[in-house]
Amino acid sequence: MPIYSQVLGDRFNRLHPMLKRRYKQLEKGPYRGSGVMKKITRGPKWMYPLMFLGTRRKLLFPESGVFIPFTIQHQPLTGDNGEEQVHWERVFYFSGKKRYFNALMSLDSERGIIKDYLGEPSVLYSDLALTVLENGGLHIQSKRQRAVIGDKEIPLPRFLQGVATVVEAFNEERNVFEIQVRVQNPIIGTIFSYEGEFTQDA
Repeated sequence: MPIYSQVLGDRFNRLHPMLKRRYKQLEKGPYRGSGVMKKITRGPKWMYPLMFLGTRRKLLFPESGVFIPFTIQHQPLTGDNGEEQVHWERVFYFSGKKRYFNALMSLDSERGIIKDYLGEPSVLYSDLALTVLENGGLHIQSKRQRAVIGDKEIPLPRFLQGVATVVEAFNEERNVFEIQVRVQNPIIGTIFSYEGEFTQDA
């Protein structure tokens, strides 16, 4: 059973049928989709060096723009300890460049959250809480975060955290999945955001 249906429990059945199908696909193998980001924004210019360094870990990037092609893939994996994992790969195709926003997720069944390790190799950990919206959409909110330094994980105070909010829905009129992601810091404001749409690849 996919980790997302496990953490949602009975609430999983309240998801839009196309979202349920999308996440249950992981029982059979990878999910692949492609589409367009209508808008990608980033934080203030002084953060550019940090964003550029993030490209080395497939986490952040300094580019922004509108109508940027992208692909998304969820690959089910098994960790060294036997736990179910899902590798997320999001690739954004800027002019002459490919940028990534990747993560490795697994289930913490005792706390009822998804464990999210961001970057490759990981530099940031976040708890993720999942909620089903009234329209059948999926709302994901990051909670406690830790910096990952080698084999150590250091809790981050709130003023250093990038709090992520993700909303995914299905647009029946356009027959597309819609995605909105915003990462914010309580002092800086928006660090990174994107919104777009995609369809499942054949």
